[in-house]
Amino acid sequence: MTPRRDQPAGADIRDVRSRHIPVLLSHVLEMLHPGDGQRFIDGTFGAGGYTRAILAAANCEVLALDRDPSAIAGGAALVEQFSPRLKLIESEFGVLDEVAEREGFAPVDGVVLDIGVSSMQLDEADRGFSFQADGPLDMRMSGRGMSAADVVNGYDESEIADILYQLGEEHRSRAVARAIVRRRAQQPFARTLDLADVVTRALGGRRGDQKVHPATRTFQALRIFVNDELGELERALQAGERVLKPGGRLVVVTFHSLEDRIVKRFLTTRSGQAPRGSRFLPDTSNQFVEPSFQIVNRRPLTSEKGELNVNPRARSARARAAVRTAAPHWPNERDGSGRGGGTQQR
Repeated sequence: MTPRRDQPAGADIRDVRSRHIPVLLSHVLEMLHPGDGQRFIDGTFGAGGYTRAILAAANCEVLALDRDPSAIAGGAALVEQFSPRLKLIESEFGVLDEVAEREGFAPVDGVVLDIGVSSMQLDEADRGFSFQADGPLDMRMSGRGMSAADVVNGYDESEIADILYQLGEEHRSRAVARAIVRRRAQQPFARTLDLADVVTRALGGRRGDQKVHPATRTFQALRIFVNDELGELERALQAGERVLKPGGRLVVVTFHSLEDRIVKRFLTTRSGQAPRGSRFLPDTSNQFVEPSFQIVNRRPLTSEKGELNVNPRARSARARAAVRTAAPHWPNERDGSGRGGGTQQR
């Protein structure tokens, strides 16, 4: 994901929220088309940009989710402003259908997902997501479970190399993994800039004309792995299928090819156009499975020049949308966890 970098590391989180610009907002609203009396799920609340716009567009309701406790705390003012039309719940979005059922919010007219790390998480050095500001080597969105430090200090060299290659598309993953293991034998990794420095040196240093930081792919891979982002995205797509009513809209914004590939394959399969062998296609040798989605845009929508001028984060953003049919939801697939180099779509 290409982060928005117009905020200094360590900036006050309230200032970051006030200046946050939702990516592809006009496209998202057009595809969701909020109407009075309708219900929507924002599975990735973040700074509340999509939620605020949806609630302002119509007299509708939004159930917003985020696994990050700081996002929940930061959204308190928005909840108060739009009460009782907004519910904000701390939860992973892979179970958004279960949360909606529990809250008496299902079925819904639309689901929107903005995939990846948020600007606020990147801009808080203490979260450990950034290789440009020193902080603890953490990267956990929820603050729970295994950290990035646990991975680089405890995993085998071959496992680290697989993670970097598969989730970060780092073609020199073996060299980076070897450098990490050699260095941790002397001193365990604890800080982000320490790891970034080792990775940079393993890749031959940073050239003056190099636009992409050498540690970008390594940090991306570790973040995706620690937060199981690939598995979570796949579970969220299936949950969206289950919770949407006929005619309901699913809108997904992604920031790099790995995410977009998962969404594209899911929608292609669910619209009945996937070739045999798709991992989203259940065994239907003895039965016909009706398409559960109709694709809205065959090619992903991207940002126009005007948006890029005010929001560099939108540079790599892609939006795909589909409309739920009246067909039953498809059988559940196996968990597509991205951890440990399991399934690899990203």
